[in-house]
Amino acid sequence: MAKKKVKLITKGSQVTLDNGLVRLTISKPQGYITAIKYAGVDNLLDLKSSESSRGYWDINWSLPGGKDRYQLLSGAEYSVVQMNSDRVEVSFKNTYDPAAEGIKLPLTVDTRYVLQSGVSGFHCYAIYERPPNCRAFDLAQTRMVFKLRQEKFHYMAITDEKQRIMPMPEDLLPGRGKQLIVPESVLLVNPINPDLKGEVDDKYQYSVDNKDGGVHGWISSGPIVGFWVIFPSHEFRNGGPTKQNLTVHTGPACLAMFHGTHYIGEVILAHFEEGETWRKVFGPFFVYLNSTSNVSDAYNLWLDAKKQRLQEEMAWPYDFISSPYYLSANERGSAIGKLVVLDRFILSSLIPAKNAYIGLSTATEEGGWQTESKDYQFWVKTDSQGNFIIKNAIPGVYRLHGWVPGFVGDYLDTRLVTISAGSQTELSHLTFKPPRDGPTIWEIGFPDRTAMGFYVPDVNPMYVNRLFLNGPEKYRQYGLWDRYTDIHPESDQVFSIGISDSKKEWFFAHVDRRGADKYQPTTWTIKFNLDSVTNGTYKLRLAIASATRSDLQVFVNSKDEGMVFEVMNLGNDNTICRHGIHGLYRLFSIDVSSSLLIKGDNSIFLTQARGGDALCAILYDYLRLEAPSSKSKSSEE
Repeated sequence: MAKKKVKLITKGSQVTLDNGLVRLTISKPQGYITAIKYAGVDNLLDLKSSESSRGYWDINWSLPGGKDRYQLLSGAEYSVVQMNSDRVEVSFKNTYDPAAEGIKLPLTVDTRYVLQSGVSGFHCYAIYERPPNCRAFDLAQTRMVFKLRQEKFHYMAITDEKQRIMPMPEDLLPGRGKQLIVPESVLLVNPINPDLKGEVDDKYQYSVDNKDGGVHGWISSGPIVGFWVIFPSHEFRNGGPTKQNLTVHTGPACLAMFHGTHYIGEVILAHFEEGETWRKVFGPFFVYLNSTSNVSDAYNLWLDAKKQRLQEEMAWPYDFISSPYYLSANERGSAIGKLVVLDRFILSSLIPAKNAYIGLSTATEEGGWQTESKDYQFWVKTDSQGNFIIKNAIPGVYRLHGWVPGFVGDYLDTRLVTISAGSQTELSHLTFKPPRDGPTIWEIGFPDRTAMGFYVPDVNPMYVNRLFLNGPEKYRQYGLWDRYTDIHPESDQVFSIGISDSKKEWFFAHVDRRGADKYQPTTWTIKFNLDSVTNGTYKLRLAIASATRSDLQVFVNSKDEGMVFEVMNLGNDNTICRHGIHGLYRLFSIDVSSSLLIKGDNSIFLTQARGGDALCAILYDYLRLEAPSSKSKSSEE
């Protein structure tokens, strides 16, 4: 069948883009998508929502030190950027005037939509720009949101394992739902669909790491239509590959998150100084639509969406985007290299950095890519020998960052990496020397920047989400922080090296214990035996997968005189209340004097010293005690 020409119709305050498969209706000049016609359905978007609340861009921002401001992004100028029989691209732009009175968002925002002939979907992107003389401000979050037809879209899919029928929006209201101590968590007490009674619904349960996502969406009934958001690249999203973002939630809502603070906290805010110029292209991402007339083929819509994601990734960077600020393939460059690990206490020879994550970022400190929010990042995974090629990087000056599963710490090559258009930068002699002072005495866990390897309890049956009962993400269940008290009602966790099993006996989150009237601080004990003590300094490595409002104290053999480390008010990740297993990675290397240790039985105490907070938590990634280096003096008996 021949592809139909793309049509553009302007009528009053609306613009219509139509390629015979998909028809978009967009408000002019605001740029809100008010209707999407597809597969015989006049509008896939929610008819109960206002026209400005169906398909829209929004932003959370603040003046320095000021309160958070939420704002819909609305255009003031409409223009046709490109128009021919194969493609139409339209722009809805709002230009910031530094001389304007009042407090206004100090950004020029140009949102754009592209519809092509023969394509079952459309592309969306936006150009954010700070012209000269802008006032200072902080950018917290920006995204695009689609609210779909409530009576049609009930089934969501974000991975092969995470798919389910979702509640109705009315189920979250009093009478049908009961709000729990986490505001976003609602216990369904009388849902419209009785099969969901007794479950907990929370949008954060459907979060996904950037590196693990790429396609998510909904499937409707009558007719059977798939609505999918596809990210062909994550280069424009803040926080790098481990940044977690929302995907879908009860509404039904489908999100395209570009920039946010979730699971990291305010340290990832993008701070802009007065007069600082900046420009970034968010997207394009692809809204893909598919359908079937056969109910038994509904699941195939998800499989088809995954295939489409691969096609979009292969086509990246696109060759049909009109903005000069979005660079095509021949305007980009690449970097090639090989990363090895040097840890003489594991192997005398170099170790290939197998399945490592390696990336280009403008961050200048180890691990700084986690909170980098202004610029682009380009990440890949190494092969079994540590080889990698970073393709289609935007020209500029970067540093090479990375981390290697099985080793603590962050890799950073302090040399500048220059990417030039049309050329490949060769990176040689890349060696990661993970933090290490001496041989391992003992270790707990596996260093992968998460708490996945530790004990995650079964959910309290009162607060279940059935989707996570038997899958790998048990930690997504509500209220697991209170399960620590259920397991340890009187005394705290004691872990004996060589005897205890971290997968069964190391609780995944160091939380407070629930008391009669308040939550109490907790102290975990690690018991270990030393055949001898070497004069010098031992090293305790504490790799933290996440922390929220925690006061952490570390003692050796005495809780009165043996404090070796203390950090107050650590973290603002909110990982435990958002049902996550990691947040902002941190590594603490703690000196332990040999004078604090004895031959025979020893104990290290980890104290969560902040009380009264149900949701404060430390999620450990990995713990290791190292002996002094071989250069230290002879042993004591």
